[in-house]
Amino acid sequence: MANQKYLEIKVADIIKLESFEQYKLHLSSWNGENNPLDLYLENEKKWTHWNEWRNLDTGKNEWNRNYIFSLIHFYPKANTWLFGGIFKVIYLPEGKHYILEELKEYKKYKGRLLLNFERYQGMRGRFFLLESYIDSMTVNQIFEYKYTGEVFPGYDSINHDFIALEGIFKLKKSDWKIALENVKGIYLLTDKETGKSYIGSAYGDTGIWARWDQYINTFHGWNDQMVSLFKKKGKEYIRNNFKFTILEIHGMYTSDEQIVTRENYWKEKLMTREHGYNSN
Repeated sequence: MANQKYLEIKVADIIKLESFEQYKLHLSSWNGENNPLDLYLENEKKWTHWNEWRNLDTGKNEWNRNYIFSLIHFYPKANTWLFGGIFKVIYLPEGKHYILEELKEYKKYKGRLLLNFERYQGMRGRFFLLESYIDSMTVNQIFEYKYTGEVFPGYDSINHDFIALEGIFKLKKSDWKIALENVKGIYLLTDKETGKSYIGSAYGDTGIWARWDQYINTFHGWNDQMVSLFKKKGKEYIRNNFKFTILEIHGMYTSDEQIVTRENYWKEKLMTREHGYNSN
């Protein structure tokens, strides 16, 4: 059994279509303002509306085939997509939205089928001919239930990119929020591009959740060097290059003075004043 060759399962073996030439492939990803995965988790109607949007600037009829095979960029993992349903194009009215109808026979896979697909070099935009790429799509897994966002993994297992936490905090996922707002702690932010780190602490009555929420909303958390980096590189640099880790957690009964003492310990140990983003 150890030498048994791993056999990939093609998505086309799961979702059977009569003619790929009737379908446009919709690769839905970050548009500079929102992640479609976050909108889908927040409200499926918002996800449907995302598919109905038309780019009036180009004047093109992007959905010029009968059906749309729609995928949602699953940003917690590289080169993975969540099946977002198949829509029939009813008609294109005068205006900026299409009229679509979701095909019921494929709804059982919506939000459950996770697939592997790496964009080919030069694949820009959001719509493509399905027949050109369907054979490159393989099954990653099929969730037992519809995906509702990453479950809190435990304090020791947090090693998450900014972009992954962004969705969790925007949705205020209850399991994450409850776990993080009830502990004080010391955390580490790491710039994957440069290797430089920042040590911070969360104390007072707000816990780690409120402190990290400041980073998600400001991209710098009001730390001097992080503010400078944000002004110099912009929010997309922060989003794409920073990850969060917890070094220590403490009960809410722990004094703020003790938390600050432990914060200084880690700054000295990891030398983040000399080689990182800490200024004091």
